[in-house]
Amino acid sequence: MDSDARLRRREEARRRIQRQRRLAGLGVLVAVVLGIGFTGLAALGGGEDSPKRERARKAPAELPRGGRAILPRHRVVAYYGAPQDRELGALGIGSPDSAARHLERQARPYGRRRRPALPAFELIASVASSAAGGDGDYSDRQTPHTVRRYLAAARRHKALLMLDIQPGRSPFMREVRAFRRFLEQPDVSLALDPEWSMAPGQLPGKQIGSTDAGTVNRISRYLSRIVRERDLPQKLLVIHRFTNDMIRSEGQLERHPGVALVVNVDGFGNQPIKKAKYRDFTHDRRAAKVRSNGFKLFYREDTNLMNPRQVLRLKPPPDLVVYE
Repeated sequence: MDSDARLRRREEARRRIQRQRRLAGLGVLVAVVLGIGFTGLAALGGGEDSPKRERARKAPAELPRGGRAILPRHRVVAYYGAPQDRELGALGIGSPDSAARHLERQARPYGRRRRPALPAFELIASVASSAAGGDGDYSDRQTPHTVRRYLAAARRHKALLMLDIQPGRSPFMREVRAFRRFLEQPDVSLALDPEWSMAPGQLPGKQIGSTDAGTVNRISRYLSRIVRERDLPQKLLVIHRFTNDMIRSEGQLERHPGVALVVNVDGFGNQPIKKAKYRDFTHDRRAAKVRSNGFKLFYREDTNLMNPRQVLRLKPPPDLVVYE
């Protein structure tokens, strides 16, 4: 499948999301008026604490499968997508629990005794669109209800939740701040999708976006403060890239306490092309002191999809493997 066909298919999916949001808007308004729109917030805390809960709160929070460090202790294997349309990725196919079961099977071959696999949902939390939308920023955010639904399912299956940001014309930091209540949770991490970060006058799906090291560093510091203030386990900060200039001034990327920075090599194609791109983006040994490496696979668009054994033969083996 060529890139133009892929973009057309994705854009059709994004238009369907916009139609669904317009239809859902009236229902959300009614729920708020009735005072029931935020009953699910109990899942994120609230209410009177029993003595048992108070004692549990004093213990440092851990990751879903124990411990406080994601990398290098684990190898993370993620499903990427959104529930509004299966064209947006594997995570949107079926219910969250169904996706979790498929993900568990997909992740199993990546696990080793000394480095177990840790499954993760990479939920597109801000979905870029070719339409300006009510805010004029060419991006639509998932509702808190949707994020809570995927977080609850991730917790049932002892998986991480990663919130993926496709900002459109909105600044990355504005979108990240909008999800702070979830980033304050011990099992929620963050991913940035610069492909969908548009300059003024650009449209998602028409041009390929980018970001810069300064933006990434500001977000990394923001996450680091949340980790420190809340005494949280380590968080991932994933940046997707498939062009050389998708992260400008890449050599200036910084490492911040409590944040594992991962540059995820994106893009579909045949095996030789994917391997060559991974080599090109991971060969810098100086960068390895600051960041870890990820690798993305596409069930539909990749030609002769690489199996886990082939992925683990990459040099260096990826710390994060994402399936779309």
